[in-house]
Amino acid sequence: MHFAALPRDARLAALREEVRAIERSRFAAPAGAAPCLPFGIAEVDARLAGGGLAAGLHEAAPATPAANDEAAATLFLAALAARFAMARGEGGQVLWALSRRDLFAPGLAQAGLAPDRLIYAECRGDEEVLAVMEEGVRHGSLAAVVGEVGRAAMPALRRLQLAAEEGGTAALMLRRWKKANADPLGQPSAALTRWRLACAPSAPLPHDGIGRARWHVALARQRGGPPYEWLLEAPDAEARLALPARSGDRPDRAGGAQPVAVRPSVQAA
Repeated sequence: MHFAALPRDARLAALREEVRAIERSRFAAPAGAAPCLPFGIAEVDARLAGGGLAAGLHEAAPATPAANDEAAATLFLAALAARFAMARGEGGQVLWALSRRDLFAPGLAQAGLAPDRLIYAECRGDEEVLAVMEEGVRHGSLAAVVGEVGRAAMPALRRLQLAAEEGGTAALMLRRWKKANADPLGQPSAALTRWRLACAPSAPLPHDGIGRARWHVALARQRGGPPYEWLLEAPDAEARLALPARSGDRPDRAGGAQPVAVRPSVQAA
């Protein structure tokens, strides 16, 4: 039957499938390219196009301007950078470009990003952060480049994404809140993935103390796949995030987690 003769719903479905096929072929990793870096959590990696994070631009933002959500987004990127560095071996280095001195090195180390893997670049504003990130990923010797940005124009993001792909390096961008009512992920981006982080209550302990931090982690957008959301435990000193434990004596850790319910996100940024 000719395409034009199909019912309207069938034509729309066929067009959607054709667009998906084009997108999958466009963003598929080329032969010989470095494989995607998995989270090590089957329920997360199964939802990521390619089974992990490819070399390229990835963004994360706090769900609110609150300091605890911003800390969660920062530590999330620190853990990702640490995993990319560990994949490079002992010499894996991470460049972190920032315009304000608010990083806490012991906190980054607790998320797996050790001081001996980290190089800081102090910048005078967003444009300089973006320029430093682009130079860093183009060099090709770094495991990952992290940058903290409030505003970024689409042309600069496209250049950064292309440079990261060409250099085979992960560009991890922390999108800061500039105004209370301006979602950092509200503007278009060339990023392969966009993440939104919010703190969640820790699991109660059978004794006095504070349990492992938990986050609501939303994959707000990804190329070649749908959005999704999880409740995850914050990374440990080996940069391993985890699914919440099913019981007090059987923790679900990255790389050996048991299946739990996850749900698709209702909105994409």
